[in-house]
Amino acid sequence: MTKTLIKNAQIVDGSGSKAFAGSVLIENERIVAVGEVKDTSADIVIDAKGSVVCPGFIDTHSHSDLEVFKEPPLYAKVMQGITTEFLGQDGISMAPLPEKFISPWRKNLAGLDGDKEDLNWKYKDTAGYLSLLEKNGSGTNLAYLIPHGNVRMEAMGLDGRLATPEELDNMRQILRRELKAGGFGFSTGLIYMPCAYGDTHEMVELCKVAAEFDTPLVIHQRSEADTIVESMEEVIEIGRNSGCKVHFSHFKICGKNNADKFEPVLNLLDEASKAGITVSLDQYPYVAGSTMLGVILPPWAHDGGTDKLLERLANPEDRKRMQQDIKNGIQGWDNFVQFAGLDGIFVTSVKTEKNQDAVGKNLVELGELRGKEPLKATFDLLYEEANAVGMVDFYGLEEHVKAFMSRPEMNVCTDGLLGGKPHPRVFGAFPRVLGKYVREEKVMPLEEAIRKMTSRPAQVFRVKDRGLLKPGYFADITIFNPETIIDKGTYVDPRYYPDGVEYVLVNGQFAVKQGKATSATAGKVLRLTD
Repeated sequence: MTKTLIKNAQIVDGSGSKAFAGSVLIENERIVAVGEVKDTSADIVIDAKGSVVCPGFIDTHSHSDLEVFKEPPLYAKVMQGITTEFLGQDGISMAPLPEKFISPWRKNLAGLDGDKEDLNWKYKDTAGYLSLLEKNGSGTNLAYLIPHGNVRMEAMGLDGRLATPEELDNMRQILRRELKAGGFGFSTGLIYMPCAYGDTHEMVELCKVAAEFDTPLVIHQRSEADTIVESMEEVIEIGRNSGCKVHFSHFKICGKNNADKFEPVLNLLDEASKAGITVSLDQYPYVAGSTMLGVILPPWAHDGGTDKLLERLANPEDRKRMQQDIKNGIQGWDNFVQFAGLDGIFVTSVKTEKNQDAVGKNLVELGELRGKEPLKATFDLLYEEANAVGMVDFYGLEEHVKAFMSRPEMNVCTDGLLGGKPHPRVFGAFPRVLGKYVREEKVMPLEEAIRKMTSRPAQVFRVKDRGLLKPGYFADITIFNPETIIDKGTYVDPRYYPDGVEYVLVNGQFAVKQGKATSATAGKVLRLTD
């Protein structure tokens, strides 16, 4: 038995209660005492004088689904104090994955979560994927959401059409099977294919299954820009008619020209709560987003999957139509070029060596680099990279970030893609909240910020025995200096670990020790059924 004593600490226990002085005693993987600790015998003693000791942070929107197989310690996450991550986001992830769809699905997934040639892709379903994660090991605890796109693909392929009644019934059965394997919720991304081809009725029927398990719908809604009000009304309708809890992913308003939608959006959150719908949301603390570059193309271009998209990118007439749709817009489609601008969208990752010079360039600069009109150069890049291109887009207003951060429904997330030159949120989202928004700008008290990073997400997703410093809970613990903690990465140079994170324990083992990663893989694969 290993005993670890953390003494002379400023304890913020995750509940939102005021900080207090005391100690934390750990035996093996569990906390046994918090506050006044009488048993001071220990194998390991940490003097935390001047530091905050709190529960490990819970990242409710992570894209480590494939990265964990490349870098099991997940340094970018543990070095900012994260001890638990939620995979399976945006309706596009690793499982279920029937063998006949492995090739097209890997291409569809590549722009979001990357690819790995030597992975055993024949795991078939969530049970198989979670077993693969357990064999691999992880620096953080990993929880999984069942992705809409994978469920839809298994039931009806990648066609851009509505499901038949028989196909919808098949989707319900698949979702039920996958949730029984331990999923913590049902995710969708209604701007991503094939999720975007589903209508409100499909979402209601699938969310009824999620409600059977008391798990939330975790949703990248259909619009975060021009039609965000109508989009939120749809999500609230889904929650009302299905009885399912609703969790908005990476909540924001895109497009500075959409600032007038701020008050209506807040009103809809309030109305949903008054109507008895359980609503929560997560947020990354930046005014730029990150996703796959292919989202700048209209939905019809993706019909049938990546192979069909590449055929259309090779067709001059289809390219002309894409260019017209991007210029003129389509009702109900979030047009990234329109709300961020060609100069506000930056290439962050590519698959081949040939196009590495595009990384870090915005689309105007890409056009200049290639000697072509920007959209033509962009279409060429997507074609040459088989759609496996990441991007950062500058979308919003700082005052909105602060306002949404202060909402009672909010918890913190990273939502970071990990390849190439990533968004700095991959390395610094949680320290940025604590340094910039708590210490410097005083948007909220320290205790409330930590609650939004720990017990709040644990409550929303029903994570057992984590999110609080409490006897009997797992020893997922972050120790940081409140005077120095801050993110260090920038959009130009993002790959910097934050300052101020001193120790991180995952299930009682050190993932970070004296500010340096240990390469430990003490994380567990969590299942809601456990």
